[in-house]
Amino acid sequence: MTVKSETTQIPRHIAIVMDGNGRWARARHRPRSFGHNAGRKAVRATIESCLREGIQALTLFAFSSENWQRPQDEVGALMTLFVRALDKEVDELHGHGVRLRFIGDLGAFDEPLLQRMQAAMARTAGNGKLQVNIAVSYGGRWDIVQAARQAAAAVARGELRIDEIDEAKLGEWMSLAELPPLDLFIRTGGECRISNFLLWQAAYAELYFTDTLWPDFDQACLRQAIEDYARRERRYGRTGEQVATAS
Repeated sequence: MTVKSETTQIPRHIAIVMDGNGRWARARHRPRSFGHNAGRKAVRATIESCLREGIQALTLFAFSSENWQRPQDEVGALMTLFVRALDKEVDELHGHGVRLRFIGDLGAFDEPLLQRMQAAMARTAGNGKLQVNIAVSYGGRWDIVQAARQAAAAVARGELRIDEIDEAKLGEWMSLAELPPLDLFIRTGGECRISNFLLWQAAYAELYFTDTLWPDFDQACLRQAIEDYARRERRYGRTGEQVATAS
């Protein structure tokens, strides 16, 4: 697909906290499940926009480890929506060259849904146009803990010395370790916090918060976020003068 972009600084990896489905539905006097279904359509539109923009990776916060505390009927509706989306969307995503991956504590899901996730990942594993990562039963602290456990296990097996564990080594066990670093972190819905999403990966990401509720987030909204990103100076601890000299 042809890249249609007016900016030269395009983020390689975008993450989005998709917030506002419930408020969007409430404003229309509809149940929260109605908002979640509208949010699914926004996911599809965002994936299409990322393909047009030439984005390499898109990571979406679909269901946090804390979301299991929500009312059981809402959790059940979300699980049903996941199943329907997988059954309906995977073939089309595969046709567009999208690789689909699920990250998080996948063992928390029922076996039928887990099998669908695994089948979707296997079917799209060879695609390389855009990697879409769906974070489900995911938390940034969980991600760091599971990486620490893997490092500890490697030490116990005698494969790694404790003094060999540094940021780079621990990062190898983090979710999404094989992808470009996270460049742009977007949160919709007006809240200005990270909410335990990609804590490790967001260390140097540019943060972008918008009042737009997730079901209303469209191609123009994503373009506005990318243009805002392109205007920022990314210094990584250096001065502006050092950045200018290096470029």
